[in-house]
Amino acid sequence: METKILTTTLSHIWPMLVIFLVVLITIRITYLKVNHEKFIFYKEFLDLVFIVYAMLLFELLTDTELNVTGGINIVPLTEIMRYKIGSSAFYLNVVGNILIFLPFGYFVSSYVKASKVTHILIISFITSLVVELVQHYIGRSFDIDDIILNVLGSILGFFLYISFNAIAKHLPKFFRSTTFYNILCLALLIIFMIYFTKIMNLGWF
Repeated sequence: METKILTTTLSHIWPMLVIFLVVLITIRITYLKVNHEKFIFYKEFLDLVFIVYAMLLFELLTDTELNVTGGINIVPLTEIMRYKIGSSAFYLNVVGNILIFLPFGYFVSSYVKASKVTHILIISFITSLVVELVQHYIGRSFDIDDIILNVLGSILGFFLYISFNAIAKHLPKFFRSTTFYNILCLALLIIFMIYFTKIMNLGWF
């Protein structure tokens, strides 16, 4: 189910995504060259990953085809309690809503250098609230439980960010070097490209 949703979302957004990324990369490289700033692959790559993630996330959250019925739920835990723990509906609607915002919490925490959970809590709450309001006005539902789950996912992303930083401080010097991060991100880029071409049936690999 999750792969099907991702494939559908990518099929809708990939033409705009390709154009946007090519233009953005061109502008960014020109900026670095004109201003004589150093190109650090892993930092530029992670910035692009967040942009791609954000575009996919908000395309998914505003896709009216995924929910043809509207509605409003302002009573916390009402929808969450409807799903039997362990069922496919539970994983899709509860666990899925948590996991989908986990990268948001991680990337935003990294960007703002968050040191307190309240930093990401406020940002994720405002973001999720706006998403739910927009969903309501485009024919989808407004659900307070989605906000709760999205914020929870963002908070988990914050703690993941804090944990990675704490672990990194105790790693050998090489594993904290730019070279290692560049190699790691290059490997991730290759994996992403293979995965993308597979699910989109482009046949490049």
